[in-house]
Amino acid sequence: MKIYVTDCDHADMNIEKKIFEEAGLSFEHCKAVTEDEVIRSCPDGEIFLVQYAHITEKVMENIPSLKLIVRYGVGVDTVDLEAAARHGIQVCNVPDYGMNEVADQAAAMLLALKRKLTVMNRYTREEKWDYTKAIPIHRFSEQTVGIVGLGRIGRCFASRVHAFGFRILGYDPVYKEIPGMDYIQMTDFGTLLEESDAISVHCPADGNRNLFAEAQFRRMKKEAVIINVSRGGIINERALDQALSEERIAGAGLDCLEKEPMEAGNPLLRHENLIVTPHMAWYSEEAAKELKRKVAEEAVRFVKGEAVRYPVNQAGRKK
Repeated sequence: MKIYVTDCDHADMNIEKKIFEEAGLSFEHCKAVTEDEVIRSCPDGEIFLVQYAHITEKVMENIPSLKLIVRYGVGVDTVDLEAAARHGIQVCNVPDYGMNEVADQAAAMLLALKRKLTVMNRYTREEKWDYTKAIPIHRFSEQTVGIVGLGRIGRCFASRVHAFGFRILGYDPVYKEIPGMDYIQMTDFGTLLEESDAISVHCPADGNRNLFAEAQFRRMKKEAVIINVSRGGIINERALDQALSEERIAGAGLDCLEKEPMEAGNPLLRHENLIVTPHMAWYSEEAAKELKRKVAEEAVRFVKGEAVRYPVNQAGRKK
């Protein structure tokens, strides 16, 4: 089968090359991100490995040979899933490659915000040695963390939060309970907003755009913080800016934004109680290697006629 890596900004593709060569396969690496670039660079593609490229219905109509799309990552925002189903194209992702790293990033942001580490680091360096600037800080075992989305990453995060002694509330429309994690108290979204001292977001963007907007921030505690290591757009950034400006919430930690890279003039950057990182929560050396290996292995399974391990849709196999 004709295999294309539409786009990939990794330093090298040695892992993918080794896996494909062992299976007697080869691939071409393009730098195609837009619809027209993909159509022009990969006209006879049967399998696409995709990082940022937009695989739309226009692409599918112009490349009728396409049978499989494997995304480097969890989200499939840039793939038209409905069109893929109509065209009989299988779409896969890698949902489990960096789940521990993302959970760790959320936990690190939680601890830094609740212990006011970034604020006090700057104050101690630039102003004076005075712990009273941090008042008030509260004991973790007296506080509640709300988790929105209890898939793989949400559950990993819950296990870390539980170890620190937090009470945990969970909200996920899919789950009524989490087997083996009876310390998570499942509740409705409104209760989670009102009772949480910190909220961590671990849900997909699809169906959850602007889940946190002005009305939701008004329902949160003034001492609450919010963390998003999931996808940009779930938190309305204009509403967040207003909530931080009016001190309606105590802080925020963001690893993903509506527009990435974040613009230098973004008004959120003026808030001292904001922690922002450049969509890096997934990253560790080990996670990066795992992602590359699993993407290539999924393509090899498809070529061999085996069941794919991480299907996003239920498209039938094209002849």
